[in-house]
Amino acid sequence: VIKNHPSSLKLYEQKLLETGEVTKEDVQRIHDKVNRILNEEFAKSKDYVPNKRDWLSAYWTGFKSPEQISRVRNTGVKPEVLKRVGQAITTLPESFKPHRAVKKIFEQRAAMIESGEGIDWAVAEALAFAALIVEGNHVRLSGQDVERGTFSHRHSVVHDQETGAKYCPLDHVVMNQNEELFTVSNSSLSEFAVLGFELGYSMENPNSLVLWEAQFGDFSNGAQVMFDQFLSSGEAKWLRQTGLVVLLPHGYDGQGPEHSSSRLERFLQMSDDNPFVIPEMDPTLRKQIQECNWQVVNVTTPANYFHVLRRQIHRDFRKPLIVTAPKNLLRHKECKSNLSEFDDVEGHPGFDKQGTRFKRLIKDRNDHKEVEEGINRLVLCSGKVYYELDDERKKSERSDVAICRVEQLSPFPYDLIQRELKRYPNAEIVWCQEEPMNMGAYSYISPRLYSAMKTLGRGTFEDIKYVGRAPSAATATGFLTVHVQEQSELVKKALQPELIKFP
Repeated sequence: VIKNHPSSLKLYEQKLLETGEVTKEDVQRIHDKVNRILNEEFAKSKDYVPNKRDWLSAYWTGFKSPEQISRVRNTGVKPEVLKRVGQAITTLPESFKPHRAVKKIFEQRAAMIESGEGIDWAVAEALAFAALIVEGNHVRLSGQDVERGTFSHRHSVVHDQETGAKYCPLDHVVMNQNEELFTVSNSSLSEFAVLGFELGYSMENPNSLVLWEAQFGDFSNGAQVMFDQFLSSGEAKWLRQTGLVVLLPHGYDGQGPEHSSSRLERFLQMSDDNPFVIPEMDPTLRKQIQECNWQVVNVTTPANYFHVLRRQIHRDFRKPLIVTAPKNLLRHKECKSNLSEFDDVEGHPGFDKQGTRFKRLIKDRNDHKEVEEGINRLVLCSGKVYYELDDERKKSERSDVAICRVEQLSPFPYDLIQRELKRYPNAEIVWCQEEPMNMGAYSYISPRLYSAMKTLGRGTFEDIKYVGRAPSAATATGFLTVHVQEQSELVKKALQPELIKFP
């Protein structure tokens, strides 16, 4: 029956012929044209070789494919520019009447810029945006409640309490600024739709820093199709680069299984670097990042967050960036940076051979020498658990323990990990995380850490000790008292005087 039924095309042709809107010659001409195009393209396909530059449009001219060498660039900003934009983003019009709590926040921010000390997470982010705007780049941020920030930390749009008028400080960074240069908008409750839109936007213009923020990292699973089908594999499948930044608030604060985990392990599992092959690690090149599908970071300082955002634009290729963004670090008394860590002045903190830039690994805060034989344990960690470990180390007076922060999880910083392994030749090696063993970074880190150890003759896989929560179906407990107990136990275990048993 189906075989004998006229096709939609045939029925439509007949209808148009009956009404006299087309002639038989018109129909035949269209048939001939389509068949000619299909036959020509089929013939070309037999000897077609994909061109790595096929994805380039006018905006993308000059950007490099993974086969072309790209060098590390400085992401520091001149001190006078930092001061100028810092004043702009912390100043409200005299006639503007903000909420008294917001007014106090802006006064505190102005004091940070003036003193150059105690820069917090929100100010670091605003400085990164402002510095990019000054350089002529478009910055675009969307997501649920991003104008204020889910945790009332951002305040990129403030409201006059008498008139209801809105004011966006980042619209006033330079004189006569085009208000479209900075765009921030609260989105609807559809992670799938909004992330998909921003992904498309980022592909259109590489000179835009495009960011999507989940209200909590847990909610990103509503956009899982976008991560699986497009963001993680788009360049491999279609030769299309994107520099989209995804901010996923993550951290174990006792808020329960729906507000603790961005499912970091999923993003790491989709990373395409080989855990058993250490790539070329030239400190002046970015070949490792160019050849991977995306970057996953868990940053612990405002300055490092500033630099990782600027790094997205200050390079001649584009890669997606997954940021497991903090929650309690937004106001943590120890999570501060000095303005000198943001600038490009030689001799200031953060300045090295390539200038001031993002640190893929932050070494122990104590001023350890190139080789420290007296250190008995090296604890590697990532994210906000570092501050709890450091606090416990002070309390227990464990001067024989070093704690290093792996800020960039993927691609894995083999060169810097090996530098620390050489620094502490007698140290027991520990990976510490807040997440359950079957989640977080452990499954990703362990084979790569072993590869780094193996080339240095530093033991077997069983010499990597695990400290964290036990395997679990749920990401976190729903009971605050249980959370506190678990967190306390894992922090204490990482600093215990006895050797830690495998795993």
